[in-house]
Amino acid sequence: MMRTIKSYDALDRFGRIRLSKHFFMRDFLYSEISNFYGVPNIPENPDKAVEAGRHLCEELLEPLNATFGRITVRSAYRSPKINSIGHEKGHNCASNKANFSHHIWDYPDDNGIGATACIVIPWFMDKYSSGTDWRSLAYWIHDHLPYSQAEFFDGRGMCSFNLSWHEKPKKLITSWMKPRVLLKGESVTGNFTEWYKGFPKLNTST
Repeated sequence: MMRTIKSYDALDRFGRIRLSKHFFMRDFLYSEISNFYGVPNIPENPDKAVEAGRHLCEELLEPLNATFGRITVRSAYRSPKINSIGHEKGHNCASNKANFSHHIWDYPDDNGIGATACIVIPWFMDKYSSGTDWRSLAYWIHDHLPYSQAEFFDGRGMCSFNLSWHEKPKKLITSWMKPRVLLKGESVTGNFTEWYKGFPKLNTST
């Protein structure tokens, strides 16, 4: 059990925690809000953050990394303090309560623990910039991964998206493009293969 992080050495040790084969806790602590406002982005409940983060990495990010090549993490863990600043300053952060089990990994929501990372897949970014519909990646994720939620953004041509793991998955895919809601509570898989012809097969050998 890890105590509250109150020293540089404790934070250094925390950042070295390996969440999965290719991901460490340090990979998810970077925050522009933290850097700009000079407020550390440190979990209040480190063990809970690690627990949720391991599920996110092992079940969602590692398969994507193995299948599509290196993925890029744009934003992931936010402490309640950092998220609150982002919400108050209008930096596209939902309220703290809405972000429990999403970007705030170390606080559960009413249904349990979860974790979210905003990522970019460079392999798909190139296809998207050439006109490939964002829904092709969304449907691939729906058919292949145990996600809870996915929320897509144009992201200045990057097609970034929030990808969430939760112990009680919602199977919800939304977008800031059209349509705003793509799938809601869908459990059917394998019906969308026409959308992602030419995509690589799921690689589970992480």
